[in-house]
Amino acid sequence: MSNLIEIKNLFKEYNEILALNNVTLSIPKGKIVGLLGPNGSGKTTLIKLMNKLLVPSGGEITIDGMSPGIETKEIVSYLPDKSYLNEWMRVDELMDFFEDFYKDFNKKKAYKMLESLKINPTDKLKTMSKGTKEKVQLILVMSREARVYLLDEPIGGVDPASRDYILNTIINNYSEDSTVIISTHLISDIEKVLDEVIFLKNGQVVLNGDADEIREEKGMSIDNLFREEFRC
Repeated sequence: MSNLIEIKNLFKEYNEILALNNVTLSIPKGKIVGLLGPNGSGKTTLIKLMNKLLVPSGGEITIDGMSPGIETKEIVSYLPDKSYLNEWMRVDELMDFFEDFYKDFNKKKAYKMLESLKINPTDKLKTMSKGTKEKVQLILVMSREARVYLLDEPIGGVDPASRDYILNTIINNYSEDSTVIISTHLISDIEKVLDEVIFLKNGQVVLNGDADEIREEKGMSIDNLFREEFRC
């Protein structure tokens, strides 16, 4: 199986503090990968480095054989942990914006998901709840036919009743040639969809592998293993 993402000896330093410390990972295509760790473990830093929002202090990243940059932005769909959408825009205007900006944006798919979640495309973002705004942003991101989806806390502000729908949306809207990386602390909610897991602790990889194999080897769920590894 070919690897879509290669990370070798990656470092990121902020004011002499290592946010990432010698991270090496190979992430294959066709997988949903959980990037798991407590606050401050380096999850968001790693995602931002893959999306070229930060520059590494050392080491390298390649996505489909390319260093993060203009070329990779065409194949990477990124959901940040905070909204970047303009509050004054209507949802349908955001659809038009994404269609103009991204060649791989599937507007028909996006409208179908809006309908399923009963979100009015003529509503402005500023009239919506925090959870509904997050749903809109996830719909926009998952309606791209990308090679890599980088999702930073995609269900953090969403009500439990909508989480299964959102996880099914993630499963059903990526192909065997693409990879989804989900950063979250809500492990019990997403564990069932994960193919692989990466545990980050103090900027270092402390566990990485196939989710089923890890469960069998450790004799516990990924959620329970996480609680054991990061117990206060």
